Formats: sequence, C-alpha cells, structure tokens
Amino acid sequence: MIIADALLECWMREYYFDAQIDLGSSGVQSFSLAELRNILGISQGELDGIVFQDSRTLGEERLRQAIANRWGNGFREAVMVTHGSSEAIYLIMNALLRHGDEAVVMAPCYQQLYSIAESLGCKLRFWHLRSDQQFKPDVDGLKRLLSPRTRMVVVNFPHNPTGVSLSALDQERLISAVAEAGAYLVWDGAFADITYGSHPLPNPGGAYERSISIGTLSKAYGLPGLRVGWAMASPDVLAQFERLRDYITLHLSPLIELIALRAIEKADALLKIRLEHVKRNLEILTQWAAEHVGFVEWSRPQGGVCTFPRLCTVSNVEEFCRHLTLNQGVLLVPGNCFNHPMHVRLGFGTDTASFQEGLARLSYKLKDSVNTW
Repeated sequence: MIIADALLECWMREYYFDAQIDLGSSGVQSFSLAELRNILGISQGELDGIVFQDSRTLGEERLRQAIANRWGNGFREAVMVTHGSSEAIYLIMNALLRHGDEAVVMAPCYQQLYSIAESLGCKLRFWHLRSDQQFKPDVDGLKRLLSPRTRMVVVNFPHNPTGVSLSALDQERLISAVAEAGAYLVWDGAFADITYGSHPLPNPGGAYERSISIGTLSKAYGLPGLRVGWAMASPDVLAQFERLRDYITLHLSPLIELIALRAIEKADALLKIRLEHVKRNLEILTQWAAEHVGFVEWSRPQGGVCTFPRLCTVSNVEEFCRHLTLNQGVLLVPGNCFNHPMHVRLGFGTDTASFQEGLARLSYKLKDSVNTW
C-alpha cells in the first residue's frame, strides 16, 4: 500500500511547535492537567488508584457508556474508543473498503478522510464545495454522485477547513440519499458541539443503520494531547475494527480513559469555558475581515473554530505562510494542504490576546504582500 504524504501533518510537524502564535490549528485552546483536575474534580486518590493493566479492546465500559449517553442513543455496544479520531478513520477505511470500491468524499477536506481510501485503490468521486458559493454544501450535487456502486460516503460537519455546515433538513436529505444508495455513511463530527446560531446536528446513527459516526475530545474540548476519539456503529461493524486493532494499538491507557471519562461526564463545563472564548474571537475575526476587504475573501463559519479565507493579494500562499511563521512567528496553514492553494486555514481557538496579536502581524504581512508576494 502506497499512501500520499499527509500534507497538513507535514506542515504542522515542521512549523507548529516553534511558532509563537497559532492561527492555523482547528481546535480550541488546550487545557492543562491542573485545570482539568480543578474543573472535573479529579482527586489525587483517583490518580493513585490507577493500575496500568491492559484495557478492553473497545474501551473501558464506563467510558463507552458515557460516550453513548452524550452523543449516541445510550447503547454502549455501539461505541469503540480510539486513539483520537485519526485511528477511527484508519480503522473504518481499512475494514470496510477494498480495491475498486467507489467512495464519495468532500473537497476540500481533511486529507485522512480520502487519502486512505485512495491508497487502498478505491475510486474517489468528489463532492466539491465551491469557493465562489462560499463553500455552501449542495446536497443535490451530492445526490448526483451516488449510484448503486457507491460503497461509502464520507462527510464532515461542521466542516474542516471552511466552517460551513448543514441545516437539519439538509442533513435529513443527505442521510436519505445515502440510504437509498445503500452505502456506508461516515459522519465526521469532530466539531459537532461548536455551532453558531443553530443547534448541533444529531448523530445520524438513529436514522440510518449503516452510518458510522466519528468524534473526538481534541477539537471542541481542548484535549488534543489526550488522543481520545471514538467511532459509533453497529456492533458487527465494530467487530471488524477490533480485528484490525489487534495488530496495531490494542487498547487505550487506563490513565487516559479515566481523564476522558471525567471530561465527558462534565463536558458541558469544559465546552462552556471554551465556547465563550471562541465566540469572542470570532467577533474579533469578523471585524478584522471587514477591515481587510481587498486583502481577504471569507465566509463566516457556522461551526468549529477555523475558516478558509482566500488571500487576494498573495500569489504564492505557501511561501507567504512559510515566511509568516519564520519571520513573524505566526502559524497559518496554506491551502495546498487542502488542494486549494489560494486559501489558508485560519483558526481562532487560541487565547484572545495572542489571537489579536497574530492578526496584527498577519495584517502587516498582507499589506506588504502587495509588492512582495
């Protein structure tokens, strides 16, 4: 199996750790262990009581139940806890797809959601979100791509990197169309709990038995280093994931599972803190974009904590982003990581003071870009 380089991860590996200000990531500000212990009430006794024995393949049962209660229908047997959503994606693709299968995927999109399928020899059909339509999802366009040959449909809402989402009605239409084709529906809900002006979309598992929902504590809950995600699917599908996991990660750490359990039990407390913060940053970004008409074109996100503006005065966006990091200490992700080379992923999950300073430095380089880039 030959798989393409993960362009986003390559960029982050090279520039993320040395940047002073992060305007490129797609999650909220991370919590420290001290903050978590205070918010979640994790005692020293609980930590001392952990025994570092093997855990269950599908995850610790209380943790699976907590995930099922919050994001599913309460059915623990439909939940598998994974090493972030990245492991869930890898297991889904390798367990359910074969060479020659047809998969419908979004464009632009997080690369793992299509490159794994491509490496397996699948035929990809792209559901394009068009920049000249502010990346608005066209469900009728998706329906035209579906056929009896479609094995899997992979979607992500709210969307990374654009921040667009679906209405509840369009979600129903999408699920109905995939069900009519008889395909698996892979629903990446990494950003599901952060929305603006609408309620989070429900897990489609209650409406369609061949759906597989993916979630994570990395994006909305400020715990990317915890590496906890999950997949929700029918038990027979999860059994196929188990067989693959026997050859790779086996299970999670009991320490990680304890912290994840407490985080999910008090998820609303964590979400409230970060949601207030990112809403404030989004208003700052909205004002900044209004002041930079002619330099950037953007659409206000409907969810998540990133957006995908076009840099109007920059001809080489990748070099601009590289120079911004190396000379201004500000991380942006160039759009070529999402096959849109004139755009950038701009995240607004960092602390407000750093966010404002990062935008100021970006403004300086954009004004300089008229003659330089």
